[in-house]
Amino acid sequence: MFKLKKEYVEYENKSLRLPKDLIIKVQQLANQNNMSFNKVIIQCIEYALDNMEDIEE
Repeated sequence: MFKLKKEYVEYENKSLRLPKDLIIKVQQLANQNNMSFNKVIIQCIEYALDNMEDIEE
């Protein structure tokens, strides 16, 4: 189950282009949880990476 957490320590900048509808959904989630947009994006990416199926080549 995906649950949001609020702590991170080290950051590095990287620019991303995201679809407008995705930005709206993530911003709403961030607002509902009193978190930054960035923290929600980080956790979504971590969850996706931790839960993706193995790719056989």
